[in-house]
Amino acid sequence: MGALIKQKVIITGAGSGIGKTLVHQCLNEGAAVIACDINEQSLIELKEENEYRDALFTYPLDVSKYQMVSDFFEYVNAEHTDITRLVNNAGIYLGKNILEYQTDEIDKVLDINIKGYVYFSQLFGKELLDRQSKGVIVNISSVSGMEGSSDAVYGLSKAAILGLTKSCAMNFAPYIRVNAVAPTMVDTAMMGTIPDWRKKEYLSHQLVDHPVMPEDIADTIVFLLSDKAKHYTGATFDINNGGYLR
Repeated sequence: MGALIKQKVIITGAGSGIGKTLVHQCLNEGAAVIACDINEQSLIELKEENEYRDALFTYPLDVSKYQMVSDFFEYVNAEHTDITRLVNNAGIYLGKNILEYQTDEIDKVLDINIKGYVYFSQLFGKELLDRQSKGVIVNISSVSGMEGSSDAVYGLSKAAILGLTKSCAMNFAPYIRVNAVAPTMVDTAMMGTIPDWRKKEYLSHQLVDHPVMPEDIADTIVFLLSDKAKHYTGATFDINNGGYLR
């Protein structure tokens, strides 16, 4: 029996990378999934390739636009009142030195990587607390939010998510558990934008000698979404091959 039977999960950034892998794993574990992504074509392809497509609902939106997120939750309130889980995953990484950033680029990173998480957390929290229903939020942060990043604006955004996680765990108790995962480099398209010197630095610290894959991150997220993690809230789960010991 799957770990997420009778659960319904919202996943942002579901069209690629970790999000796409997580959609498949949640469906395999018995959940229904509402997959959100700014790229509508990626959602169409996700639906077409999934054997559990009857349990997969797709919704294109830009997480940084509050009105779009509000409209999405109106849809959820009308069509998916049994929603129980949220994974805030949508994000961007420009791989730039802070000295090279333009103001519009700073706004874009912070709007997607921070405000998107805030908007979804706020409206998901309101949905469940109004019903006094139990639920779970998992936020995707990064090792760069804990150890620093060659892209300072990205590092800032991922550090902010750790604070949001702890604060929402307090604000939403006892109904909603809120945890974060902080992966090291994961073998997705984003890795191609990380400077080579930073990749070597990350790898030089790692105690486990095989790469972290999207499936590995999804396994941890599924655990946190499940009742097996019922005593965890306000916590951050490092997934970095022992590269940074605290």
